[in-house]
Amino acid sequence: MFRTRRSPAVSRSTRSDRRPGALRRLARITAPLALAALGTSLVSAPAAADEAQASAFGHYVAIGDSFVAGPMVASARMPLLGCMQSSVNYPKLLAEELGITEITDVSCSGARMDHLYEAQFDDTPPQLDALRPDTDLVTVGIAGNDFGFSDVLVECAKQSLRNPWGSPCANHYGDELDQRIEGLRSEVSGVYADIAERSPNATVLSVGYLQILPESGGCWPSTPIARGDVPFLDEVQTALNEMLREEAQGQGAVFVDTFERGHDVCQGSDTRWVEGLIPEDGAPIHPNNLGMAATTDFVHSSLGVPVP
Repeated sequence: MFRTRRSPAVSRSTRSDRRPGALRRLARITAPLALAALGTSLVSAPAAADEAQASAFGHYVAIGDSFVAGPMVASARMPLLGCMQSSVNYPKLLAEELGITEITDVSCSGARMDHLYEAQFDDTPPQLDALRPDTDLVTVGIAGNDFGFSDVLVECAKQSLRNPWGSPCANHYGDELDQRIEGLRSEVSGVYADIAERSPNATVLSVGYLQILPESGGCWPSTPIARGDVPFLDEVQTALNEMLREEAQGQGAVFVDTFERGHDVCQGSDTRWVEGLIPEDGAPIHPNNLGMAATTDFVHSSLGVPVP
């Protein structure tokens, strides 16, 4: 069984300073209208002011799997086929907020750590190939597919049909999931070491996974995980995030803790950040628009840089 290890320094159970994604989108709509209303009263800003408004980063590379790519997250533009990369995933929202004009988003649905070093599809180079010596910002969200979380959830859903009030999935796996997480440590550490070697001057952020299931209870049968397996899987995900934090920080990266409770798949559509098995906005068991906006806020807050 896993123990939930949460560092108070990175806990985000309350974030009154974080602007909700809906407000951010409203600001993006109203700001241009306000500028247009000013008309000819606008005057040119001094060159020094233009310099002050420049982005803090020149070349941003986003690396990761579907929790980064954002498959099926609703947007006005079609997703990038193959990788199912949304035009409103958090790397693109972050680049827009920070005024980063050069972003290389190589995140891809289904990606494993192998795909950082070898092509996932014929037309998708290895993700680490996007890194350059002058890259100065990198975000990484990877290892969920290596762990096999989707397969685990499917297996647990099948097990729940036998005993929806017990813990059949915990009994099925025993300590196997513990061992899987521990077995990924060296590979995760190697990823961040390789990023530092390819882009030695970059700020590197390891972005954790949003909470999927609540601490207890659950919402069977809409999300068919047996009542006793809900805390088991919550502890599994917490342990996976904790391993990612330890290995990323061990290589000098900054861990972005996105595991804020109260936004799991069992919450309403105006609250949840991850969709359930019957999604309304995004792929099943993946971030939605609110989740992408929230992750953008978490990453931006970790960088500590103002909006240009």
